[in-house]
Amino acid sequence: MLRTLLAALTLAAPVVAADLKLAVQTRDAKDQPITADKVIDPKTTAVVICDMWDDHWCKAASARCDALAKKAAPVVEGLRKAGATIIHCPSDTMDFYKDSQARRRAKETPKANPPKSNDLPSPPLPIDDSDGGCDDIPQPNSRKAWSRQHTAIAVDENADFVTDSGTEVFNILTARGLKTVLVMGVHTNMCVLNRSFAIKQMRRWGVDCLLVRDLTDSMYNPKKSPFVTHDEGTQLVIGYIERHWCPSVTSDQLTGKP
Repeated sequence: MLRTLLAALTLAAPVVAADLKLAVQTRDAKDQPITADKVIDPKTTAVVICDMWDDHWCKAASARCDALAKKAAPVVEGLRKAGATIIHCPSDTMDFYKDSQARRRAKETPKANPPKSNDLPSPPLPIDDSDGGCDDIPQPNSRKAWSRQHTAIAVDENADFVTDSGTEVFNILTARGLKTVLVMGVHTNMCVLNRSFAIKQMRRWGVDCLLVRDLTDSMYNPKKSPFVTHDEGTQLVIGYIERHWCPSVTSDQLTGKP
């Protein structure tokens, strides 16, 4: 009887992925890509989804975010099933989530004291985004077009967190013993770098970060320097992050699916 019960419990146990063996990319002093091996445990990993909104004041940016959100959704789901902690960070939309369990969970996480921020150098970006970076006709009177995260990316109310606060993200990392933060979302040269929960601040607090480079997009207008295509501008920013802030990885390495 006992053997039968133990066998049943074994069969019912969730399957948790083993450590993920990644080939992460950085840049050398000549801006050439360098690949190194890195192993992360999904159970000690957080996924920060940065500003994957439901809309944007720039139509082209909105269309690209729509495609990225749909591509990111199965990656997020796979990492959640593997044991990663999912932190949804759609800035300026906390009113939408004020009654959700995921928002409450973030607010009620025990407070931690972040360390003093390291004074890390922040060289200028390789692109000129001084015009706001829209490569399309901006939608009139809609500078804040977003109201929530893109609906393609599900929020698990029983497990996930919703916040747009860097200190709340740090609280979550500390409380759950999380060692690595995977950052995906938009926009690479703006929010992904500069939000309080995103790469620069996390790195200044000494948090190990990885940019998911195929699940991000920039706000860049090819009519501005260095006068390259939008996609080339995004790649320049990714290279900048790889050289100065943190390595990057591709989503297929996180799921095992090309």
